[in-house]
Amino acid sequence: MDDQQYLQHCRDKWSEFADTFVQRTAALDDSDPLRELALGCQQAGRDSEGLYAEGPSLLSRLFTTFPEFAPTVPRELLWFLGGECLHYLSDDELDLYQRLDEARGEAADRGEVIDFEEARAKLLKSQ
Repeated sequence: MDDQQYLQHCRDKWSEFADTFVQRTAALDDSDPLRELALGCQQAGRDSEGLYAEGPSLLSRLFTTFPEFAPTVPRELLWFLGGECLHYLSDDELDLYQRLDEARGEAADRGEVIDFEEARAKLLKSQ
């Protein structure tokens, strides 16, 4: 998985998360803070710039204000967005995603593309 494919993979993960979040909050009024957050997540995922600019603050808001929804966030998005989002990952998860990034970089240096999901599964098995 090269950088472009990884970006697309993470954008796809974000879209799946945001769409599900919007569906789960559909019964709420649009002015409800949880519904506003879900709609904000969906809007931020429409392009890479929005995701980078808004994603970290939206996830921080979710984790601090509505922690019951935190388990619905794909963990790799926390790594992908970095910064404040890294505080929500355990040390083991940080190590896993660091190793995945290194494997992806090494493969790119060799002109190869790794299957991200397969590499992640392999690393999880070895822990």
